[in-house]
Amino acid sequence: MTFTRYAIYFAPPAGAEWAKFATSWLGWDIEAGKPVAHPIVEGIDVAAVTEVPRKYGLHATLKPPFRLRDGKTFEALQEACSSLASRQPPVSLDGLEIARFGRFLALRPLGETRALNALAAACVRELDSFRGPTSEAELARRRAAGLTPEQDANLVQWGYPYVLDTFRFHITLSGKLDKPTLRATRNALQTHLVPLLPQPFQITDLALAGEAEDGRFHLIHRYGLSG
Repeated sequence: MTFTRYAIYFAPPAGAEWAKFATSWLGWDIEAGKPVAHPIVEGIDVAAVTEVPRKYGLHATLKPPFRLRDGKTFEALQEACSSLASRQPPVSLDGLEIARFGRFLALRPLGETRALNALAAACVRELDSFRGPTSEAELARRRAAGLTPEQDANLVQWGYPYVLDTFRFHITLSGKLDKPTLRATRNALQTHLVPLLPQPFQITDLALAGEAEDGRFHLIHRYGLSG
């Protein structure tokens, strides 16, 4: 399979009950690389609610999607991911909760996040030599959303505004919703997903993902955190 971009994700373990539900909620299985049926939830058009994030699959971004820099190879990227993971310890947090990020819903971590933020920062910094330059069109698109000076500096240096000190770990569960739909969707997730969420919540590997030519992301390989 040919990939146009790569990313470093946290991808939940496929066998976990909460991940099974959340994967079907989004409708795309990043590990199997195929669509899955949405759950039937009374009063919610799940397909419509999840249309925007579906192509990315169930994940949290650690290093945002990037095109491979000229002169860098996929094999070298794989080796760098393996080396990085071997030097990073697993991360354990208290759990996860449903949270509102602007007009969309996501899972965010509970408890102390310094180790988690350090892991994400290592992914951003140590793999950045593989990232191709950000196009002028991409810079303009990101800036059109309105960025702080710190976010704009991140965009220029790292290709994405929300990294390092502006990073917030989250597992996206919806696109932008109007207030009534957001409220109803949050209530549905509280009922169906929250009872399944893990305590503690652990990150034990890095997931290298690739964006196929159809725009869908696929899990390429997991690298165990063993530092």
